[in-house]
Amino acid sequence: MNPASAKNNPSLWRIFTSAADGLPSAYFALVMATGIVSIAAKMENMPEIAWSLFIANIAFYAVLWILTLLRMFRNFPAVIADLTSHQRGHGFLTMVAGTCVLGRQFHVIANNPTIASVLWLVGLFLWFFLMYTFITGITIGETKPSLEKGLSGGWLLLVVSTQSISVTGASIFDHLERWAEPILFTALAMFLLGFMLYILVISLIFYRFTFFQLKPEELAPPYWINMGAMAITTLAGSVLILEADHTQVIQDIMPFLKGITLLFWATATWWIPLLVILGVWRHGYKGIPIRYDPSYWALVFPLGMYTACTFQLAKALELDFLYAVPQYFVYVAIAAWVATFIGLVIQMAGGMKAIRRDGGEEI
Repeated sequence: MNPASAKNNPSLWRIFTSAADGLPSAYFALVMATGIVSIAAKMENMPEIAWSLFIANIAFYAVLWILTLLRMFRNFPAVIADLTSHQRGHGFLTMVAGTCVLGRQFHVIANNPTIASVLWLVGLFLWFFLMYTFITGITIGETKPSLEKGLSGGWLLLVVSTQSISVTGASIFDHLERWAEPILFTALAMFLLGFMLYILVISLIFYRFTFFQLKPEELAPPYWINMGAMAITTLAGSVLILEADHTQVIQDIMPFLKGITLLFWATATWWIPLLVILGVWRHGYKGIPIRYDPSYWALVFPLGMYTACTFQLAKALELDFLYAVPQYFVYVAIAAWVATFIGLVIQMAGGMKAIRRDGGEEI
């Protein structure tokens, strides 16, 4: 859209700027969720769904970048305040994961390793900038929230963003022949770093779960990243196992890599029933209504990731019986994506009507 022509239509311009001003820091979870469900559909021989979501994801990624840049231009101090916030800063790491997941889509679905490599490099740059800015900001900040107010499942985006670098890097390394071995080593290092970050963050989250009061409204969808972070770690380990022939370092630690990757999958699997039970308690027993919120994309992503990681684990460890899990779980992921997308469309339609009504225009 041409900004000049948009400004000539006050209602349209207000819709656009309103979306930018109110853009949540974690909205690139939409790209993460759409991308991994697309990849899962590709793995389960659903090419029409895979390609449709891939094309849609390119549009989502472009629009979110436009809105993000517009928000930075209009209110840069607010962006910095969010980036250095315990409650919102980690959300920016969805930009890293979304970029890398889209890159993997280009590699797996479009068979275009060139664009995939470019997106991986962009993701790597974003990871360094956002990771260290966020951690530094909350470390040196003079005012800090209590554990129960400052901690959420969104903190595990530290793990997800790190493992997204590993997964996509291990997928495209052979395209950059000169740098193939360093890139694969980087993927291995990120895999191990992501594991350590998970231990640090999940310990605090489990402590929060079991020793502090948890109100139903606080048990938001991002807590599904408890599972999703382990699922993407499983995917990273599985991809590294499958690429072991390309580097001696991975071959030397293969027994460790296989064992720990299986541990990650078992941990991800353990989380699913507990999160379902807590969701029933939140919505069924406590009566919290289910309404669309951008945070629900943080629920869709783990479902798609569990599908993809189980498929890759079965392939990496030659466990054919495990293929039955993604064959059925992919439908859960697709259904969750469709339901959340419908909620997004309804919310957008309602928002546009409200803005036009407030502007005094006839709907």
